[in-house]
This record gives sequence, structure tokens and C-alpha cells, in this order.
Amino acid sequence: MLEAKSLDRPDETRNFNNGELAMVKLAGVSVGRATMQPGWKWSEDVKPLAGTDSCQESHQLYVLAGRMHVAMDDGTEGEAGAGDSVVISPGHDAWVVGDEPFVAIDWAAADTYAKPAG
Repeated sequence: MLEAKSLDRPDETRNFNNGELAMVKLAGVSVGRATMQPGWKWSEDVKPLAGTDSCQESHQLYVLAGRMHVAMDDGTEGEAGAGDSVVISPGHDAWVVGDEPFVAIDWAAADTYAKPAG
């Protein structure tokens, strides 16, 4: 089997304050391209949709552009930028660092990220 879809023509686009997620569904996997604008912060822009105190998604990312700071619920903090492959466990806040949009491909959370709770 061979299946190919372009994130430039997504199956679904989820818009949220200061960002969006473009997603394609392929056999057995959903892939998303998350774009967060400068000023985006999960606890301000996505938390109202998620209905949780911190992001409870598990992310597997490849960062295409920009920089993001991540603060885990346990106090651990770090940053990821263009060219980095990143795994982020559930229980975190995150925000864009600097004046460049953060753009990443996510294989783990695309199906459920930024869907309204309920």
C-alpha cells in the first residue's frame, strides 16, 4: 500500500487563538502540522478548549521553524527549535519564544489536539 496526502490540503484544520493545526489521516496514523504564532501560550490559547490544567497530550514532534519553551508539571523545563526531534509527555505548558512562528510536525497528538473537551 502507498498513501500520500499533503498537509497543504489537509483533511481537517483546527484553528485556535494564535495558531492552527492542519491534519491528514492516513492508514493507521494521523499527521499534523502545528503552527503557533508569536505570543501563543498553551495555558492561554488552548487550555479553554482542552478543559485541563495542563496539556495532557503526548507529542512526538519534528520542528520545522521557530522555537518553543516547554514547562513540565514536575518543574522540568526545556526548549526545542528548528531541526529538533522532540518527545513531550503529558502534563505540560508551552509557549512560543521570540518573534518567529513555531511550526512542527506531530505524529502522536494530531488526532486529538485542540479538540474541544466534551
